[in-house]
Amino acid sequence: MTDKRIILDHTTRDGDTEVEMAALIEDGRVTDLLVDTPDVPAPGTIYRAITDRPVKGQGGMFVKTPEGSGFLRQLRGMKPGQPLLVQVTGYAEPGKAVPLTTKVLFKSRYAIVTPDAPGMNISRALRDDDLRDSLMEIAHEVFAEHPVAAAGAGLILRSNCDGADLDAVAEDVAAMADLAAQVLADTGSDPELLLDGPTAHQLALRDWDGKIVEGRSSDGLGPFEAEGVLDLLQPFLGGADLPGGGRIYVEATRACVSVDVNTGGDSSPAAGFKANLAAMRELPRQLRVRGLGGIVYVDLAPMGKKDRRQFESALRAAFRADPVETVLAGWTPMGNYELQRKRARLPLAAILAKLAG
Repeated sequence: MTDKRIILDHTTRDGDTEVEMAALIEDGRVTDLLVDTPDVPAPGTIYRAITDRPVKGQGGMFVKTPEGSGFLRQLRGMKPGQPLLVQVTGYAEPGKAVPLTTKVLFKSRYAIVTPDAPGMNISRALRDDDLRDSLMEIAHEVFAEHPVAAAGAGLILRSNCDGADLDAVAEDVAAMADLAAQVLADTGSDPELLLDGPTAHQLALRDWDGKIVEGRSSDGLGPFEAEGVLDLLQPFLGGADLPGGGRIYVEATRACVSVDVNTGGDSSPAAGFKANLAAMRELPRQLRVRGLGGIVYVDLAPMGKKDRRQFESALRAAFRADPVETVLAGWTPMGNYELQRKRARLPLAAILAKLAG
């Protein structure tokens, strides 16, 4: 059985601002890291925004929010000066507007309320028929008669419901329905923040499973220091060792993320292929913990074209369990591999150096 621990702590950022941070430790390895970003809106933040000006060449619309400019990849049915409900979908590239969507979601540990998408659904990952029946009963009893459902909202019960206390699921569904109804009832006409996005601790408790570790230890150490998280972050400051002796290097630039794979001291004929497989199994973790997204170019160790199909299968398997949306774009003319990853987090190079340094 995998040993999973959720470590909740705090750090300072931008001077004296104290922010939340959370690490997921699985069998002695950091597999995810979250640090609050108080200077930019977090994904999940909901605004009342005002449409500003269309950008037909990009097929979108700039909008005004109380915290600056945002960008909607949508034009149809919109005109300048129109108030509308929008949600932050990710982090903007430096100097660009915050990415937004009008498809607002209210997401919790067990439930997702979907305005303008009616119906009640259960995650396909839940296969137990008795559990599915019990969850559908909760959906009908708690959600179906709620005013937000009558207004056209839908409900999705998440895979986290597996093994959960059904009373807790019912309470969670009711809370999300009430929150959605409150936000959707907004009738203002000026830009306004309606709901903050989740903090690092809230995200960790919502999406991760494991034993929760928080508070100072008996000898006064913070959770990250007491649990050895700071030492476990060292592989993310430079190159990381791979099983078999290879190494993977991940470097972010303004334009893209560059990944280099080498074989280390292995000079056997299959060294390149083995290093590439090991690197692709490690790559999702490296990108996730570092908070990297955008275009990712992978400069692979030498291997034959006959090995590409097996390499691609390993790559797909590695990213299948990754929570950040990633498109496996394919091979470049130079024989590198290209990915496109959602900017769901901000790069954490500086904070990683501070924590692990």
